[in-house]
Amino acid sequence: MNRFYLTVIFMLVCRITMAGSIITGCVFDDNNKNGKRDRSEKGVAGVPVSNGTDVTLTDAKGIYRMEVDDDNIVFVIKPSGYRTGVDEYNIPRFFYIHKPNGSPATRYKGVSPTGAIPKSVDFPLYKYDEPDKFTALIFGDTQAYSEEDIGFIERGVVAEVIGTKEAAFGITLGDLVGDNLDLHKPYRDVIGKIGLPWYNVMGNHDVNYDATTDKLSDETFESGFGPNNYSFNYGKAHFIVLDDILCPNPATGKNYIGGLRDDQMQFVENDLKHVPADRLVVVALHIPLTEGISNFRDSDRQRLYAIFDKYPKVLILSAHTHFQCQGFAGRNIHEYNVGTVCGDWNSGTHNKDGIPLSIMRDGTPPGYAFLRIDGNSYATDYKVRNYPASYLISIYNPKVVRARHSTSAAIYANFFMGSSRDELSYRVDDGEWRAMQRREEFDPAYYRYVQDWDFLDSLVPGRRPSNPIICRHLWRGDIPTNLPTGKHRIEVRAKDMFGREFIQSNSFLISDL
Repeated sequence: MNRFYLTVIFMLVCRITMAGSIITGCVFDDNNKNGKRDRSEKGVAGVPVSNGTDVTLTDAKGIYRMEVDDDNIVFVIKPSGYRTGVDEYNIPRFFYIHKPNGSPATRYKGVSPTGAIPKSVDFPLYKYDEPDKFTALIFGDTQAYSEEDIGFIERGVVAEVIGTKEAAFGITLGDLVGDNLDLHKPYRDVIGKIGLPWYNVMGNHDVNYDATTDKLSDETFESGFGPNNYSFNYGKAHFIVLDDILCPNPATGKNYIGGLRDDQMQFVENDLKHVPADRLVVVALHIPLTEGISNFRDSDRQRLYAIFDKYPKVLILSAHTHFQCQGFAGRNIHEYNVGTVCGDWNSGTHNKDGIPLSIMRDGTPPGYAFLRIDGNSYATDYKVRNYPASYLISIYNPKVVRARHSTSAAIYANFFMGSSRDELSYRVDDGEWRAMQRREEFDPAYYRYVQDWDFLDSLVPGRRPSNPIICRHLWRGDIPTNLPTGKHRIEVRAKDMFGREFIQSNSFLISDL
């Protein structure tokens, strides 16, 4: 063989070596649930496996082969009709971290060196009679800055949902903690008590801010929660979880911006090649995509929307803003920007249990959401913590008005889950229902709440609430004064985008001087 051919062969070998190593294994039906593949246990064919960018399917024997570099997390994309295992915190274990050299040294510890690739990296699955009709529990930012904040999460929300049978699994939409990544562990401890498989999204307050590149900003998150870009199926819904924080901002080299790297976009494209077009696609991320409420890169938004174009229904779940609103794009995309567990960053006076009221800047009280899926259809609900599930509308009106005199006072209804696609009406006593007008302005009840704080004569425990912002789910109606003197009942009726009706009531007094 002459020198030319030897050179060509050498270059090809080098190119293959530089491209990465090969990881192989089996996705199998773990009948005895011991987490190990026994000889009698068969592989599961046609299951997607990913390295975070590429997606391959297992063969007829459940075997997969995947190329990896020195910084990959390989994971199985859970098919419908199966479960994966969970760890002691109820975090699903569907992945293998491959970082032979570990994470670079930063202020907060990342992944320890994983060493050489095992001979076979296997993923156990457990058959499960998975219903097409199910509910998921959704948390916006828990964002704990201290152990005290962890206590607020536990006493304010976890105590309310612990042991729930209503939901199949839960998701927190990022900002699990507030910059102190040592709090990831107590966060896991508390959320694990709920007793559900729990998926976690990375938020901008969960990043390693001393990382030099965005690809390395998630090392501490990965050490505690696994991949921050992945997907799974449940029933007839396909869930995609994405880290949409670019940190540092590639345009400035500082801070962060909402967006996705090219390899993340490739993952979404490759993942959806294996998802039928009649499925409901649910995307869980932190920074919202809807224009006007966040700093998300427009080019990435448009590319992502185009990828979703073939699906009739796409629901995007986001948090980050510490208010609540609904957004719509094109014919098929609905974004629900979920209110937060920590509300207005645990601000305001404390209730009888010592937990901050923390009403958000648009007047939405802190709480959590339920995503209710039936086949490829869905509906969403918001649950205000420590209130009955029926409390969905806050009504603001004067306590007393002067009989037979016109007034600039009005009836305001803050429908916490409201959107431009909803209709609100009101009636007084058993009178005729009248349409209310949707307004984009400050919630007067929240404005009063902040004003009351500013007029306190002495300091009280807690932090001043944030200044009000425009509420996108507020409606107004005129208050009648040509009624008999005495007490009158106000009823507000909301008809939401899912065809459901909700009614809330209040009262006011008509009086003569």
